[in-house]
Amino acid sequence: MEPITLTTARLTLRTLTEADVDPVHQACQDPEIRRWTTVPSPYRRSDAEHFVTRICEDGWREGTEFTFGAVDTVGYGALVAVIGLSMRGTRTGEVGFWTARQYRGRGLMTEAVRAVVGWAFTEIPVDRVIWRAEVGNTASRATALRVGFVPEGVERAGLLNNGVRRDCWVAALLPSDLGLPSTDPYLPAPTTTANRTPAPPAERGEPARQRPHAARERPDGQNP
Repeated sequence: MEPITLTTARLTLRTLTEADVDPVHQACQDPEIRRWTTVPSPYRRSDAEHFVTRICEDGWREGTEFTFGAVDTVGYGALVAVIGLSMRGTRTGEVGFWTARQYRGRGLMTEAVRAVVGWAFTEIPVDRVIWRAEVGNTASRATALRVGFVPEGVERAGLLNNGVRRDCWVAALLPSDLGLPSTDPYLPAPTTTANRTPAPPAERGEPARQRPHAARERPDGQNP
């Protein structure tokens, strides 16, 4: 697929270019990004160069992963975030993202994710977009919930981070959640007490338990 450009009220979402290597490298020096995403740690300039010129380009060309750089169009045109949509099966994608530290807290990632999933539902198309994040990554979870993702539970050992498997929160968004039609008909199961998935601890008003861990690239700490 040829890379495309999306626009929102404050952002331009475009493919990454070689000019983005240094901004990506700088952003990924943030310990929070290295802690909560699968970027290499330490993160070298060669890692950013490989990500931008190989992983991103190959993903678009092969139609397996669509990565966007979010550029602030109401400021100085800076790269503020990266968001990626990876294809995981028949008409199913998984979203991942990170936001540079100095641009957090402005709702920019929520704006970007809404644009990308809207494009995915109408243009690829996909019928289901998954969001996953390690249990404890409350910032990423807050973004997903603001977009409209519906929590589906905890996936045990669902993420592999630097050789260590970790439990993760899982949520999903369907076209119908945004008032859009799906490609395939969807027949939801009847809602009963028996098949209702328990909410994650944070939704029950309990503190999220952080699993013990040892010493994890997905585009606010993507996915991805």
